[in-house]
Amino acid sequence: MKNLFILGLIAIVFASCSTTGNGELIGVQNRPIWNPTDPYGMVFVPQGSFNMGPGDQDVPYAHVTQHKTVSVAAFYIDETEITNNEYRQFVTWVRDSIARIILGENGVEGYELIEEDEYGNFIDPPNIDWNRPIRWEDAEVREVLEDEMYLPEHERFYSRRQFDTRKYNYRYEDVDIVRASSRSNKAKGKEDRSIFVEKPEINIFPDTLVWTSDYTYSYNDPLSRNYFHHPAFDDYPVVGVSWKQAVAFSKWRTHILDNYLNDREEPLHDEFRLPSESEWEYAARGGYDLAPYPWGGPYTTNDAGCFLANFKPRRGNYTADGGLRTVKVASYNPNNFGLYDMAGNVAEWTSNAYDESAFNFAHDMNFDFNYDAEDSDPEILKRKVIRGGSWKDISHFIQVGTRDYEFQDTAKSYIGFRNVISFIGRDKADFR
Repeated sequence: MKNLFILGLIAIVFASCSTTGNGELIGVQNRPIWNPTDPYGMVFVPQGSFNMGPGDQDVPYAHVTQHKTVSVAAFYIDETEITNNEYRQFVTWVRDSIARIILGENGVEGYELIEEDEYGNFIDPPNIDWNRPIRWEDAEVREVLEDEMYLPEHERFYSRRQFDTRKYNYRYEDVDIVRASSRSNKAKGKEDRSIFVEKPEINIFPDTLVWTSDYTYSYNDPLSRNYFHHPAFDDYPVVGVSWKQAVAFSKWRTHILDNYLNDREEPLHDEFRLPSESEWEYAARGGYDLAPYPWGGPYTTNDAGCFLANFKPRRGNYTADGGLRTVKVASYNPNNFGLYDMAGNVAEWTSNAYDESAFNFAHDMNFDFNYDAEDSDPEILKRKVIRGGSWKDISHFIQVGTRDYEFQDTAKSYIGFRNVISFIGRDKADFR
């Protein structure tokens, strides 16, 4: 009798572990649990609807002052603009990966590239073993890297051995979902979807000379020499980064987080990217519909007469708000979503192409307009929307509804960026 009881218990256990559902529709069992956690340094913005565009009349810029009621899905957004030190992590990663590949290809012991996976399948391009530090002062390493990564002797200043940042090229892979989803291309994708896989390569080092080139008859050379390099500016917003470089940063950021989560066998977030124009404005408003500024009121000072953002107040008195140029991120109070510097400090790249009439044709659900301009395209097609205004702009340009643009392959001393991630699901409340 005892044996029969044990056999019966085993049968019940096996039946409960079965994935067949005993003939019932139960879905796939034992799926990973998705419990969304806020990515480090990001703020959750719930879905919502708002009136996109300026809240008051603007005659000189009437062609961009239209209004539109827009709804956006939930997303995460960086609490602050990307800082110099955060972007430097990207630059350092690219530099080190290039060095490791060169050392691996030259057969230097300890830097072998991983060309096969655990099943013997060929990996192209090969993976890098990041566990061993680079011995920069090792004689063999110095010899191998001398011509590949350092400035040639005739370009050196006081014979200082410095990295050649012109070689800091980053290559990433992407899938053009919009092109693949078009009716004419779907049939092609069923035969070979590789035609939609893109592999851009771009130099990612910021243009440190923008502080000098952007202003005639203005002495800003100390910033050209120090802004990106000196620890004093670690927490300042990175500038001198083009729209393409900001996109490359977003792809890299996705890559390193995905690798971490894959190693832990955890579900992935959606990818990091630049915010769409509607996401940026919705986040900047912080719930204040029709208000001109992120703090809600119509003025740029508080009751004590203190300015609420870093911009160009009054008649050119840059320092009246506390900063001559950029200031450390989060130097002013956040808006209702907990986001800093959504007005002033640096203007921010968005993912959207600039078109004066975009409000007329873009959808009112997740308003979005993209155009991936080629190098050969006319300049007018390379315009990307920037939002938020900067330290050099008057108050009109730091209003949440003001649109402006810059060309995608240019870098400026007053443009930075921050990332967003689309929230997977409807709302956090669904996962409590």
